[in-house]
Amino acid sequence: MEGELAAAIVGVREAFAGYPRRKVLEGCPHCRGSVLVDDHDLFSLTISLGNTVGNRGDVKSLLPVLFERMVRSDELDPSIVLGMLLREEWRTWPGVEQDAIDRYLEAVWRCLLADYASRLGSFLDAATFLDAASSAGEGADRFLAIWDATLGSSADRHLADAVNGCNFASRRPSDLGDWLRREMVRDRLRRAFERDHDAVWADDLARAYDLVRP
Repeated sequence: MEGELAAAIVGVREAFAGYPRRKVLEGCPHCRGSVLVDDHDLFSLTISLGNTVGNRGDVKSLLPVLFERMVRSDELDPSIVLGMLLREEWRTWPGVEQDAIDRYLEAVWRCLLADYASRLGSFLDAATFLDAASSAGEGADRFLAIWDATLGSSADRHLADAVNGCNFASRRPSDLGDWLRREMVRDRLRRAFERDHDAVWADDLARAYDLVRP
């Protein structure tokens, strides 16, 4: 695991260390009753955690486990896990907790962009990450700014994937779609093709460039 991401996970652990992890969580008496955490798979638990099972303190106590598991295995759905944050109004939490989550999200994003193909646990690709961040109520702007500043073949190949997978005919507003239509993106794809024209992925770059040409 990259150093920045490992440090961010440690930061999440420290920020939420004050919330005791309970072995038994109260569940909705009409739905399921109490839940033994160690006997429950994490994916099923994330669907109901903080909703019909447990409370906000339990969400916070389990975040370090969930965040680390998301980058180490593919058993969790990042949109479900990060969606819990929005439901629990995480932008009202203490600043140290918000900062730890922000550092984690940015570290995951940088780690994804730094390699290709870069499946990182449950984060399958750049689009999966941006969708999950949106589920947490986060706009794409700060992550797209990091993408602008991250140069090299890996980040460019992720860019080509995003363009080739984008439905530019959609009338629904999209921060990502607007960002991909910029002249800066077209120029970047052109330079990437010129640099990597002999590579096996050059056709992906060329196809993406054609899609965003005016």
